[in-house]
Amino acid sequence: MIYLDHNATTPPLPEVIEAVTDCLRDGWGNPSSKHGFGQRAKSALAAARAEVAALAGAQPAEVVFTSGATEANNQVLAGALSRPGVPPRVLLSAVEHAGFLKAAQRMRDFGVEVELLPVDGRGVLRLDALRAALERPAALLSVMAANNETGVLQPVVEVAAAARAAGVPLHVDATQQAGRLPLDFAGWGVDLMSMSAHKFGGPKGCGALVARKGLSWPALLPGQQERGRRGGTENMPGIAGFAVAARHARAAMQAEALRQGALRDALEDALRETLTGLTVFGEGAPRLPNTLFIAIAGQSADRLLGRLERERILAASGAACSSGGSEPSHVLAAMGVPPALAREAIRLSLGRDTDGEHLARVVHVLRSLQSETAVAAA
Repeated sequence: MIYLDHNATTPPLPEVIEAVTDCLRDGWGNPSSKHGFGQRAKSALAAARAEVAALAGAQPAEVVFTSGATEANNQVLAGALSRPGVPPRVLLSAVEHAGFLKAAQRMRDFGVEVELLPVDGRGVLRLDALRAALERPAALLSVMAANNETGVLQPVVEVAAAARAAGVPLHVDATQQAGRLPLDFAGWGVDLMSMSAHKFGGPKGCGALVARKGLSWPALLPGQQERGRRGGTENMPGIAGFAVAARHARAAMQAEALRQGALRDALEDALRETLTGLTVFGEGAPRLPNTLFIAIAGQSADRLLGRLERERILAASGAACSSGGSEPSHVLAAMGVPPALAREAIRLSLGRDTDGEHLARVVHVLRSLQSETAVAAA
């Protein structure tokens, strides 16, 4: 099997599986317990927090463990609007994760103004539109560091400077960039950041919200754990795996980014040379090194993905949570891509096990499919 859906989820590292198993067997104590067994769990929790903070470019005290980025994102939204004296208005880029957009849109039923900020044809946030939107007070600005479909990177430093000048808290969804390219929570000057362990070899069901030190942000789940910032007994096996994945990601990141970027570029070049009617979404913009989002004229995404899967190649038509729907990608719609072309889009996202032979096989299968289509139409 050739797995090219790493932006949806990644296979857990063997060391992560070992850490989770060890914790389930020997380290399952409650970190809130005062006895020795519980205090050992508390020490492990502190060590894991330091590992995740190092990956995020933050201080350990700024890391709040959650069940994943979805929970972290919802805590950001709910907390923004429950702070005293803030206007009921939130700003989001039009290419945010579909789940985040749905959570924000639901707030419209409660009188919250949700403004979607436009992107250009590459999928990059338009800074002129952002600055114009920031001329009015808002409770929150949220922007993805890297898009889950196109892989396009947003200008986080410039966005943070504009938000800071306007006095609006900035949240960055770093779910796709974490573990693939460096994060710099402190240097970027953002207020909140979310991430998920399973995007870089960690377990599902574990993530983090990074909240700037000194920032008072209401909890979505009230309780005594996580210094009152997130209630509920900590998921120690998941957190143990998260820490190991974070440590391995930091160690391998530079080399893997170069390796996967070279493979992605070679795949893109080969497809351009081999196929007619190829569109590369996000072309010309900085992108994650592992992500290629394409369309082949006259070939529906369903047909492409079905053929690839029959050849034991697994890819996606976009975000995993929305690829089962019939509507074209909201990300491509925001980029001005016509619906017919958007319905032909497939995402190939590479990982640590991807090699050149895998990608040569992809090129061969797609070339064969296009040739068969041409013969059938003749």
